[in-house]
Amino acid sequence: MASNQDKLKSESVLLKQLDQMVSEGRNPHTYDIDLLSTEQILDRINLEDQKVALAVRQAIPLIAQAVDKIVAAFARGGRLVYIGAGTSGRLGVLDAVECPPTFSVTDQQVIGIIAGGAGAMYKAVEGAEDDPELAITDLKKINLSADDVLVGIAASGRTPYVISALQYAKSLGTPAVSVTCNPDSPVTLEADIGICAVVGPEALTGSTRMKSGSAQKMVLNMLTTAAMIRSGKSYENLMVDVNASNQKLYARAIRIVMQATDCDHQTARDALAKTGFKAKLAILHVLTGLDMQAGQALLEQQQGFLRKAVEQARETQ
Repeated sequence: MASNQDKLKSESVLLKQLDQMVSEGRNPHTYDIDLLSTEQILDRINLEDQKVALAVRQAIPLIAQAVDKIVAAFARGGRLVYIGAGTSGRLGVLDAVECPPTFSVTDQQVIGIIAGGAGAMYKAVEGAEDDPELAITDLKKINLSADDVLVGIAASGRTPYVISALQYAKSLGTPAVSVTCNPDSPVTLEADIGICAVVGPEALTGSTRMKSGSAQKMVLNMLTTAAMIRSGKSYENLMVDVNASNQKLYARAIRIVMQATDCDHQTARDALAKTGFKAKLAILHVLTGLDMQAGQALLEQQQGFLRKAVEQARETQ
């Protein structure tokens, strides 16, 4: 067991680290937030939130590099793996679980890992983020390989669990990406591509689930959405690979077919029924008249890109 002197030394190191983090600083615009009315508090928070998108915009060149790595991984049968602790880990899991219904991919193409396991989604697991060996164990469980892309998420940029994950990924030759809100942080230094959205101090000091969390959520949305679009999961700006797994998504699929083809409701329903409720195939059928078998073959030939399949079908008709 560590001595009191060792604990004090460790605390001093951590305090020094926190003092150097932009996200942990005190926000000069909210010193008086405890004196404000409810509406005034919300106004201050909103003013701070408006800075998030601009901070993310500054990171677009690096986000683009990460997207290209993810697209290449998907093309070779690899996966996108998110890993993080606390709020950062939860955001990774959230983005991962939204991909199957949105893009009709398996739940193994985008994976979210949170320190402490599934239970940590609902309740903090003490000490999990400080355990570097746990990260390696978690990545070994999913057989992380050089075909994948690992994205380590840590608002502070110093989480030992995430740092260890990035180091392990690099030892395997796995492309390693970090997402943080503090420049020149340890996770950035460990990553091949270090994405940093500098949103500044939080409205409530140290509450990085706020601006930092919002910035991370935006970056993760961009990574998966852009990678899926680049992988043929959209037609124009429509989610043509949506998985119609419930009534709302089935209605959305009908609407997508109508929007993509300018057909009426009944035509869209009939096309979906003929094509196994697959919006992409239904659109191809309505636009070109191809049946399900021919349409599926053409889509596979065009690597899932509907626009290319439509153009090819029209050229040969």
